[in-house]
Amino acid sequence: MQPAEEAMTKEPEGFEDALEVLRTDPTRKRRRRAPRRLLLVAGLLAVVAVLGVSRLWKDPLAVEVARAVRLDPSAPTTLLTAGGYIVPYQKIELSPKITGRIEWIGAERGDQVKKGQVLIRLDQQELKAQMEAARSNLEAVEARLKELLAGSREEEIEQAQANVEEAQANLVNAGLNLKRMQGLFQEGAIARQLLDDAQNQYETANAKVKAVRERLRLLKAGPRREQMEAARAEVNQARANLDFTVANLENSLIRAPIDGTVLERLAEVGETVTTSIVSTRGAKSAILSLADLRDLQVEVDVNQNDLKKLRLKMPATVIPEAYPDRTYQGVLAEMAPEVNRQKATLQVKIQILKPDQFTRPGMNARVLFQEPPKNPRGAPRVLVPREAVVSRGEARLVYVILDGKAVERRVTLGGESGGRVAVLEGLVGGEMVVIRGATALKDGQAVQTNR
Repeated sequence: MQPAEEAMTKEPEGFEDALEVLRTDPTRKRRRRAPRRLLLVAGLLAVVAVLGVSRLWKDPLAVEVARAVRLDPSAPTTLLTAGGYIVPYQKIELSPKITGRIEWIGAERGDQVKKGQVLIRLDQQELKAQMEAARSNLEAVEARLKELLAGSREEEIEQAQANVEEAQANLVNAGLNLKRMQGLFQEGAIARQLLDDAQNQYETANAKVKAVRERLRLLKAGPRREQMEAARAEVNQARANLDFTVANLENSLIRAPIDGTVLERLAEVGETVTTSIVSTRGAKSAILSLADLRDLQVEVDVNQNDLKKLRLKMPATVIPEAYPDRTYQGVLAEMAPEVNRQKATLQVKIQILKPDQFTRPGMNARVLFQEPPKNPRGAPRVLVPREAVVSRGEARLVYVILDGKAVERRVTLGGESGGRVAVLEGLVGGEMVVIRGATALKDGQAVQTNR
């Protein structure tokens, strides 16, 4: 019975085991489904990433570019870079030489004028009257001098001779009358008064003879040297006065002293101008300002520690900030005699050799002070801004814009000066290279440039 019982006891155990084997384990099911879910999520993320990358690849990336500059072997070396302002070499404010009221202005702001061109006219009515009065006075004194120089006329001398003869005859008669009166007085026939009257008549006749004789002598001798000198002095004074009034009339016309351009109009028709500043509300002293825009300079302040790099007449390149692609040759024309103690700088002026319509007074400009080339027969160099170079490990890259895409170029670099790097290999010069946004670029990526 025991074996049968043992057999009956084992049978149920095998059944439970069989049922246990057939029973589904929920944990096992979850373990089997988990990797599938992870694979699904990863796939979705990959699709999203691909779509995002493809969209970024499709949409152009905004970048800033600059041109790679090719320097020939004969190109100078930049020693110093400084910023300043373009100014005219000569800025002139037209002021009157006399006080007057503006009657006419013949130039506006921006007009080009020629040397000697009349730009302003003051009121001339009073000046013309003064000139006519001075001319009449000169004519009068010149006539007086001419009369003295001509001397006495024959008629005047003959008349004077007749006066002498008449006076002598009167003197003879007076003498005879005096003798007769003296005899009668001695005889007691006349009173003393009649004798005295006869004496006075004789003396008067004698004085008359002397006067007419002297008149005749002067007429024959002509005017004295003192008279001539006085008359000449009067003529000179009258002529100088006429010249003064003519000059004042001419000064009422204000002309352009140089060929140039009108920069500003400082007064209007009807205003009174004077030779000096009266007050802020009084007469003005300047009417127009002008300058020759073909004669421009750049004023820059150079740190005193950099003065050893500069010398007069050294070449320089001027780059207006408004037109960074345009360069102008210049020369160091002037260095201030003293340093600004507060800023520790020295003002220098660079003459722009060939300015044009793009160079205007007041513009900001960069100046590259340069040294002549040491090896004019060496290999050419290409310069790019420092920002254009991208480092990828040990490689140095520059992205060149071709057909709206950024093309990767491996480059070999040389020295650096003034914020620019020399490219020895990889560029030929003239390419547009990316200087902003280059680190985010890939080879062949579409870009949108700033020019």
